[in-house]
Formats: sequence, C-alpha cells, structure tokens
Amino acid sequence: MSKSATGFLILTLLSGIFHLSIAENSTATLPLIACAVFGALFLLALIAGRRIKFDPVLR
Repeated sequence: MSKSATGFLILTLLSGIFHLSIAENSTATLPLIACAVFGALFLLALIAGRRIKFDPVLR
C-alpha cells in the first residue's frame, strides 16, 4: 500500500469515527461527507498504486 493510500485510509477512519461520536441523528454532516470523499480517494490511490507498481519485466 502506498503512503498516500495509507494516509487516505487513516483520514477516512478518523472522519468516520468523528462523525459517529458527534452525530446524534442520522443526518449528513461534514465529517460524513469527508469520510466518503476520503474513501473514494483511498480507492483511487489503491488503483493508481497497483498500476504504477506493476512491471512484468523486472529482470
């Protein structure tokens, strides 16, 4: 996992936990929106990391 993917995973988890700790009802709050954005960026970083690191001719 790349450093950017790890960072987005941590941000996703932190914003999700923050949303759960402050939200009393199930409304869309700013931490929940940030959690969705960071989650999407995490998936994109994983996909980009696989494409950049894939090299069939290493020798």
